[in-house]
Amino acid sequence: MKIALIAPPFIAVPPADYGGTELFVAQLAEGLQKTGIDVVVYTNGESSVKVERRHIYERSQWPIKQDHHAWLKELHHTAWAVQDAAGNCDLVHLQSAQGLACSRFVDAPTVCTLHGAHDAKLSEFYARYPETHYVCISEFQRGQETMPHLRTIYHGIDLSQYHLNDAKQPYLSFIGRIAPIKGAHLAIEVAKRAGIPLKIAGDIQPMYRDYFEAKIRPHLDSSFIEYIGLADLNAKNELLGNSMAMLFPIRWNEPFGLVMVEAMACGTPVLALRGGSVPEIVRDGISGYVCRSVSQLAKAVSNLQTNPMNPRDLRQYVQENFSLERMVAAYTALYKDAWAEREARKVA
Repeated sequence: MKIALIAPPFIAVPPADYGGTELFVAQLAEGLQKTGIDVVVYTNGESSVKVERRHIYERSQWPIKQDHHAWLKELHHTAWAVQDAAGNCDLVHLQSAQGLACSRFVDAPTVCTLHGAHDAKLSEFYARYPETHYVCISEFQRGQETMPHLRTIYHGIDLSQYHLNDAKQPYLSFIGRIAPIKGAHLAIEVAKRAGIPLKIAGDIQPMYRDYFEAKIRPHLDSSFIEYIGLADLNAKNELLGNSMAMLFPIRWNEPFGLVMVEAMACGTPVLALRGGSVPEIVRDGISGYVCRSVSQLAKAVSNLQTNPMNPRDLRQYVQENFSLERMVAAYTALYKDAWAEREARKVA
């Protein structure tokens, strides 16, 4: 079986720094390839994922300008990719909605992973393609959808890329888009209440520049509250691995939150506000703490100072629940089911 993984054209696969969907595609592609399944990734020309790659756009484009030109670019890329995959692959795995409109013109079975927050209009659109097999990335997300072919597959990561660090340093970390819904300003408040320094890493998109200037920059002092910019894999390992805890004070219903798993893989507990998938990813008291307020987050920091979690237990928790092998096995089973159903329709 040969699988076409179609990623958006804007960010390289894997990403140099920011790009949760692109990291997922890279790890899934290489994981599938290791099990003997042929994979081709449709991406941009800057990608380096170690499988067959195809592209029509040479360069990444980030941050994406939120206008119709970007939408048209993704539609053009995705339509070309679906058409090309139809002649070369046995199954098409999409990461965005645009490809669904093209799927009606090809005979290959289609899988679509839902990476974003619930949108009623998108769900209405998905329902128009009932033969597509949809993947939710958390049970929380699945509970918001009603398509007939729907299953949950948690993201998994290649643990060999993440370094376990037993010796933690007395600082907190935050990695994520510098946007109000991600709660960087709340992370600052937690650090100040707890009296523990904070290191922030993340992308500042143009639309959130005002937020950064008003809510983040005034607190930066290069010692207690520090912004270190974007973080590639090496920087993530250092920042997360050395940190006593990673703060995840979200203000929205996060569909998954891959960085939580990355932190735990480095042996670092996650202190998060309850929202979306958080209670599924963080096992309260085992791999971190799920809190309801900034004051509870600050109290959780104090708890870790007196009763630190064993980094090796956190690593084992990821191995058991969010490993690459587990994710690859789940997608392989899905691909086989989708293929078998398509063959059954042919006979019927």
